[in-house]
Amino acid sequence: MPRARDKSYHLIMVGAATPEYRALLPSALLAESRPEGRVRRTARDWFVDVVFFLFAVGLALLITAAGLEQGVDEPRSMIDLGLGLLCCAGLWVRRRWPVTLSLVVSAIGVWSVTSVGAAVVAFFTVAVHRRVVVTLAVGAVGLAGGYLFPLLRPEWATGSYWVEQAWAAVAVALVLAWGLVVRARRQLVLSLRDRAHRAEAEQQLRVTQARQAERARIAREMHDVLAHRISLLSLHAGALEFRPDAPPAEVARAAGVIRDSAHQALQELREVIGVLRADDLTEDAPDRPQPTLADLPGLVDESRAAGMRVRLDRRVDDLAEVPVAVGRNAYRIVQEGLTNARKHAYGSTVDVIVAGAAGDGLSVEVRNPWPVGVSSEPEIPGAGTGIVGLTERATLAGGRLEHGRTASGDFRLWAWLPWPA
Repeated sequence: MPRARDKSYHLIMVGAATPEYRALLPSALLAESRPEGRVRRTARDWFVDVVFFLFAVGLALLITAAGLEQGVDEPRSMIDLGLGLLCCAGLWVRRRWPVTLSLVVSAIGVWSVTSVGAAVVAFFTVAVHRRVVVTLAVGAVGLAGGYLFPLLRPEWATGSYWVEQAWAAVAVALVLAWGLVVRARRQLVLSLRDRAHRAEAEQQLRVTQARQAERARIAREMHDVLAHRISLLSLHAGALEFRPDAPPAEVARAAGVIRDSAHQALQELREVIGVLRADDLTEDAPDRPQPTLADLPGLVDESRAAGMRVRLDRRVDDLAEVPVAVGRNAYRIVQEGLTNARKHAYGSTVDVIVAGAAGDGLSVEVRNPWPVGVSSEPEIPGAGTGIVGLTERATLAGGRLEHGRTASGDFRLWAWLPWPA
């Protein structure tokens, strides 16, 4: 393989250094990055090597036969043939050591004319597999040996010395051009193949990343939805536990809320798990119905039915006019605020304020008194990442979120979301 690679091949090989990228690349492409001497010959390589070997051996036999007909000394011809066949045998290692083989054959070719076939194949291999500078240096060594050959073997001289040297230079130039053309074509084919493999691998990576992003989004939705439902379950279950003497009507009402909340939580969990198990999470997949700001009064009524004291201050004329994406984010922020108030400040009055207009943005505020002392209600467990998720949600929507204790001692969760005009 050529040592010089274009930028695309360099990028694909660098990318293949990471385990994730290598897992997506075809094994045939990774095999290209191995050192050349370790790559096994393919059937095509064996065919080409056999053809080149037979060409060099056949040319050596023809030259020997022609020399014997012209009266060249037979013992010298046999020695010449032996050296030529030795050079032909060396062609089987031309892929591993092309430069070394070409230099050795050039040195033997100073005296042996039958090595010319092996010299052509060896020089062609250098032109294909090595840099142009190295190829030119090896060709210069071969030409230098060609200048010495007529002086050592004058019996093979058939014409003017300089004319023969000029033809030798033309022959070297033709072999060099042939090798460079083959090298350029191989690099082009390899570059196109690598780009195709890289495009396929990058597409698979994009699909994988899209699936991971979709699963992360679903996980956030799972937290927002199930945390609210399960906190209601825990609240009513705790009330039944600590008030076993409650009137039967209240017990029945609490049990009904527990049943309905458990049913809804299981249904939503089943939908989420079903999506997570699907293999075709693409952008074209339909989303499950999402709440909007118009569903906010139902959320407040649900919390009131669970025993919370919630005051809703609507300063928006029509909640349905709020864009769907903005309304969904605002709904999730209020839902998480009510869940946190139910966990950490049960029994306190929670104020929910929704204000804004198109062009000015939408502000959402959830405020409740800071809890004093230790609550007698059982603590509802949580992951502690709800506020982090809300901050991320507001930031991705182009807004901002603030939370913390105010100067008056209340806990305030406030968010501003852009509402285009």
